[in-house]
Amino acid sequence: MNMRWELLRRRVYGDGRGLPGSVPAPWRTYAALIGGPLDGLLLDITDWTKDEIDNGTALVAERGRFPGGRTLYAPHPAEPRAPAPGVTCCFHHTGDTPRSRGVRSEP
Repeated sequence: MNMRWELLRRRVYGDGRGLPGSVPAPWRTYAALIGGPLDGLLLDITDWTKDEIDNGTALVAERGRFPGGRTLYAPHPAEPRAPAPGVTCCFHHTGDTPRSRGVRSEP
């Protein structure tokens, strides 16, 4: 099985409806979360702009350095990104914060 579809067998961080651990849909676009408390999950970035993807995100994580705070993820600038359905990029853990300002924050 090709690596791209193997990654789609992972669980998704939230799904926009407040349901944790949803199953990925093959027609949506995802970033694989690497490192940190959310390592191994996928993040749905289907409706994100290029600038939003480039800036990364702050995600709620109960297991981070600050329980109930945010864990920060961003793409590596040298990694390619393909604008297509499936897993198109990786967001790497860059730190944790009790509260995030100025970074896109997912519920």
